[in-house]
Amino acid sequence: MEETHSKTELITQNSLLIPYFQLSPETQPMTMPIILLLIILIAALVLFIFEWVPPDVTALGVMLALVVLGLVPLEQAFAGFGSDTVMLLLGILIMTAALMRTGVVEVVSQKLLQFTGKRPGSLLPVTMLAVGGLSAFINNTAAAAFFLPVILGLSQRVKMSASRLLMPMAFAAILASSVTLISTSTNVVVSGLMTQAGLPPIGMFELTPVGLPVLLVGVLYMVFIGQRLIPDHPTQETLTEMFGLRPYLAELRILPGSTLDGRTLAQSGLRNKFDLTVLAIIREGQRNLYPGADALLQTGDALLVEGPSAEILKIKDAGGIDIQADAKFTDVDLQGDGMRLAEVVLLPRSPFIGRTPKGLQMRERYQIQVLAINRRTGTVHSKIAATRLQMGDVLLVQGNTQQIANLQAENTFDVLGLVDAQRFNRRRAWIVSGIFLGALLLGTLKLVSLPVAMLLGALLIFITRCITPDDAYRQVEWKVLILIGSMLALGAAMQSTGTAAFLAEQLTALVGSWNPLWLLTGFFALTVLLTQPMSNQAAAAVLIPVALQTAVQLGLNPRTFAMMIAIAASTSYLTPLEPACLMVYGPGRYRFKDFLRVGGLLTLLVYLMAIVLTPMLWPL
Repeated sequence: MEETHSKTELITQNSLLIPYFQLSPETQPMTMPIILLLIILIAALVLFIFEWVPPDVTALGVMLALVVLGLVPLEQAFAGFGSDTVMLLLGILIMTAALMRTGVVEVVSQKLLQFTGKRPGSLLPVTMLAVGGLSAFINNTAAAAFFLPVILGLSQRVKMSASRLLMPMAFAAILASSVTLISTSTNVVVSGLMTQAGLPPIGMFELTPVGLPVLLVGVLYMVFIGQRLIPDHPTQETLTEMFGLRPYLAELRILPGSTLDGRTLAQSGLRNKFDLTVLAIIREGQRNLYPGADALLQTGDALLVEGPSAEILKIKDAGGIDIQADAKFTDVDLQGDGMRLAEVVLLPRSPFIGRTPKGLQMRERYQIQVLAINRRTGTVHSKIAATRLQMGDVLLVQGNTQQIANLQAENTFDVLGLVDAQRFNRRRAWIVSGIFLGALLLGTLKLVSLPVAMLLGALLIFITRCITPDDAYRQVEWKVLILIGSMLALGAAMQSTGTAAFLAEQLTALVGSWNPLWLLTGFFALTVLLTQPMSNQAAAAVLIPVALQTAVQLGLNPRTFAMMIAIAASTSYLTPLEPACLMVYGPGRYRFKDFLRVGGLLTLLVYLMAIVLTPMLWPL
């Protein structure tokens, strides 16, 4: 950390600051545009909190209101959709989809689980510290992007709602923003403004004595208090539909020469490696229901298992075991003319109800075969081919695309969605990992801007065919991009109408004659408020000149105020409008008020630490 400057040096610096930040003698009046903008801001906050309409619709309405009322030019209002933030998120989401598709996420998840086990109590602090540690040395948005798919994978494996882990992950990335100068671009912006004002720039680790305690206290808060405030919004049904985790029953067959012959269930790896539960072992017509971990397996055994469709399909990668179906389930079949996998639900009055897949001869008659079944009313204990189908059963089927469509038109069943049966490609996993890390390195070293680095990575992923554009675009949270693209117009309006400067002047007039700690508190609160509709960098850029000029006129240390604003500009926990929070907003099925509930107390804790440590490290 840089040494504290002497009083003489501060006076010299203050004399340099006065000409640069000299304010006009007349304060900013409350004009009609400012009044209209404040009304829109209050209305937007109410709608965001109560969510009477979807947040993206509210944001779109805010943007259009600004345009209609003439508070922001049309081209500036729409510029948000082509902004750095939107392009950054787009590139991140595309690369995240590729990381999940190629199995990189699964490998990282397995390593973390080996370290923490499946205990949520240890999983939360370890993941938060891992995210915070990475975020301290690369952009916090990039750190959150790397861990987003990892957290999704972990939540699947530990059977834990993703919402319980995603918000703490995003908060950990933000909490580390003040650990080093390069943790966030906001610190760099503040340092640049200080240099222009004649102050020394922020040192690489000058903020660490504040940032590190903030990170540790934030982790402790989330572990002991914050996680209890996070609502478990998604029901199990919602999560399974979102992440393809609907539990299916499938019949597996141990093939001749299988390495599983003579092994116990515990040694088979079906539970640990494939996340499958063996419900029954069928051998020579005899059923062993709910076998123990010491049950021996033999060649020819039929195993009735339960698990997500994605895990069942991975059995193709395991030697000596395969899905038992009326016809062989192979990649060639899937890649043939019109052959696909689909999830279908049996409708009332379907001719399939009460019949068995074997009796229906579904492969011969309909070019469809049943691979697995989901039955919520009870567990199936017989072979899949001999199971009588019931209304509401969800089947995982393989068949001809046209025939599936024809049967749906005949009200035989309803297609819930096509299932991607592509297996992990380890060779492409290395390619995706290299591209992702390379993009992070380019952005971190500032060889190109971070949005350009992320979009370049997305382009390389498409060129190397690690994922198709159609598959990647299906993973993009378009509602989130609409939300942030629209809200950026509000930030632009706050600057162009003078609303941000007006609020800063009112704050100075209100507490300028009070104890300097109250003035620091006021700038902290105003910065936190402005970082919600505005970008962190924009909020800092608006307030730094006012804060430095105020400090100069009152004979206080301007560096203290600059550091306080730098810390406050990264305290973005009250709404999901911070990029790291936006990434988890959709997958976590959060609502705006969830961030206010969990982030409100965290914001207070960060303030208490900042108001104590900042004047100690940079005396007023």
